[in-house]
This record gives sequence, C-alpha cells and structure tokens, in this order.
Amino acid sequence: MNEFQLAFLKQLTRGLAAQFGENCEVVLHDFNKDHLDQTIVAIENGHVTHRQLGDGPSHAVLQGLKNPQELSDHLNYLTRTQDGRILKSSTIYIRDEEGQVVGLFAINYDITHLLMVENALRPLISAQGEDKEPEAIVQNVNDLLDELIAQSVRVVGKPVALMTKEDKIKAIQFLNGTGAFLITKSGDKVSRYFGISKYTLYNYIGSEGT
Repeated sequence: MNEFQLAFLKQLTRGLAAQFGENCEVVLHDFNKDHLDQTIVAIENGHVTHRQLGDGPSHAVLQGLKNPQELSDHLNYLTRTQDGRILKSSTIYIRDEEGQVVGLFAINYDITHLLMVENALRPLISAQGEDKEPEAIVQNVNDLLDELIAQSVRVVGKPVALMTKEDKIKAIQFLNGTGAFLITKSGDKVSRYFGISKYTLYNYIGSEGT
C-alpha cells in the first residue's frame, strides 16, 4: 500500500473503533510478502483477539496472497477466537490501481454476550438459517498453520492414521489451495504431520489425485 492509502486506512481504523466501542476490533493488514510474519500495521481494540502491531496473517491474508484474482470481500460472517468468543466479522480486500490485492481491512465485533442474551430469549424468538462453523482467528503463523491442518483433516473426514494415499493428496491439495505453504517451513511441519517425506509432499501438491 502507498503512504496515502496507509494514512487514510489508519485514520478509518481509529474512527470505526471509536464509533463502535471496545468490543469492536478493527485491523489493517499490509501484504508485504517480505514480512509475511508481520502483516498487521494498524489495530484498535486488539484485546478482542489478543493481537497487536506486527503480528502475523489471518487465513484471509493467506488467501489474498495465494489467489488474489479470485477474491471478493467477505462480509457479515462469524469467526471464533482461541478462547472461544464469537465475533461478527467483515473482511475487505484493498487493491491498487492495477487490481492487485495489497492489503486487507477487517472488522471483528465481539457478540459473545449478545449471543448469551439471545440464548436466554430463544424460547421467545424464532430464526432459521444455515448453521456454519465459525472461522478461527489466530495470533501467529504457527497457530494458523495448525488450524489449516485441522481443517484439512475435517475436509477428508478421517484421522491421519486411517488416511489412504488419495486422502492425503486431498488434504495436501486443500492446504495448498489455502496458501498454507506460503508460511515459512510449513512443508516440514505438514510432512511430519501426515507421515510423508518432503519429496512426497511436493508430488502430492502437483498431483491431481483421484
């Protein structure tokens, strides 16, 4: 992002956080690939997710780096912090004049207490809709990689000990699609987790599977 974008978005970050109060975290990521472990350049009310300036990327940031042309803003969805609180989130991708994704602007509003009130009032209200597992918000790239690996296992639907070669290919390709291998030394950790060599890992990444 250029200096004008950064200055404006930092001002907007402060303004939105002030408007909606201490339960509203507003965070700005700068997609500088040379500093993938330190994408957060502005954050207000960081106590909501226990993050601070200089912390690493979220899942959405990795998606932006991996598949920038396929992204669209993700608005009004649920996320989950590591200590179990539920947030109502919106993610807006920032693009330059050429349409390249250069950053991410996110709003995370803690609705945990509101949900407790809703549960107390549930007998008096009715609601229908698709139940979705909230996305996890992590504090660093190691936690993010652990979460993505756990997601890959859920995609396959069976523990690693019971996975066939085809299952592992499916899991590895899921991780590749999320941008997990942009994380430094992720290949080593993924190889150990799935009990395969680095050579096999690279073959699985390039394989179409069955």
